[in-house]
Amino acid sequence: MTNPAGSLKKMISRIGRRKIRVLMGGDSAEREISLLSGRAVLNALQSYKLNVCGVDIKSWRDLPKLARLGTEAAFICLHGPGGEDGSVQGVLEWMRIPYTGSGVLASALAMNKSRAKQIFQSAGLLTAEWVCLYDTPLPGGESKRRPRCPGRGSIKLKLPLVVKPNQQGSAIGVSIIKSWKDFPAAWRMARNYGPEVIIEKYCRGTELSVGVLPGQVLPVIEIVPKKDFYDYEAKYVTGMSEHIIPARIKPAQRERAQHLALSAHRALGCRGATRVDMILGSRGEINIMEVNTSSGMTATSLLPEAARHAGISFGSLLMGLILEAVEGE
Repeated sequence: MTNPAGSLKKMISRIGRRKIRVLMGGDSAEREISLLSGRAVLNALQSYKLNVCGVDIKSWRDLPKLARLGTEAAFICLHGPGGEDGSVQGVLEWMRIPYTGSGVLASALAMNKSRAKQIFQSAGLLTAEWVCLYDTPLPGGESKRRPRCPGRGSIKLKLPLVVKPNQQGSAIGVSIIKSWKDFPAAWRMARNYGPEVIIEKYCRGTELSVGVLPGQVLPVIEIVPKKDFYDYEAKYVTGMSEHIIPARIKPAQRERAQHLALSAHRALGCRGATRVDMILGSRGEINIMEVNTSSGMTATSLLPEAARHAGISFGSLLMGLILEAVEGE
């Protein structure tokens, strides 16, 4: 996806009067961020006089609106479970509505951190050691029982550790523990967001993020949070983190990070735009942390920032993703 002079007008012309609906909101813990992303996208598309409107998807009951509105393309700005995990994508497939971003399987795999890490390993990509703890009652079992915190013996990893929900985003429910006495509280917080909790070895190093677009890998971003790690506040509160483009690492490391981002994107079968988060260690090793298939589009979001640095305006970024959805380009 490049941005030569005049290409934006050509892309707008190709989109024409197609009825585009921006899906936002959702009912996950990331609802407020989704609304911010959706409004940013909606405002930008409206500024180009496209046939676009926003749809707040508060629950599955709102999805029939898309048929009544005569939707010809859906721009997905939903984050978290229900909107980023293949669920909405599956409904849109059934309704024969083209949509931005990855398909059903890739979305589901990327959202499931443990499954994604298994695929990274099978593709020869380095990822932090982990264990995934499941606390799903068997069918017909007592669903109201209080979950029991797993014992330390079930975790064959050394401190410090990262404890987080297996299927959640935006660093919601994430804790870094340096003492086992802190584990029960961290596990309970992560368990609030689902029955699967992933525990991984904490990787020290430089936090990097690389955006992947159709036919293009974006510059490497170095993330410098003002807190101990890149948590929810650091992600979305202006001034709580610094984004450095290009990352202050060796050119060969930047090239390697871009190569690995594309490899992770392809390993999961992603399409559209993704953002791959990774850690560069002191020995030069790069651990793939996760792939985000519905990246934020807020004022502090990484993907639009990297695109701007590559000479791609926000409008061109959005138009390119819409055209890939409706034309497969």
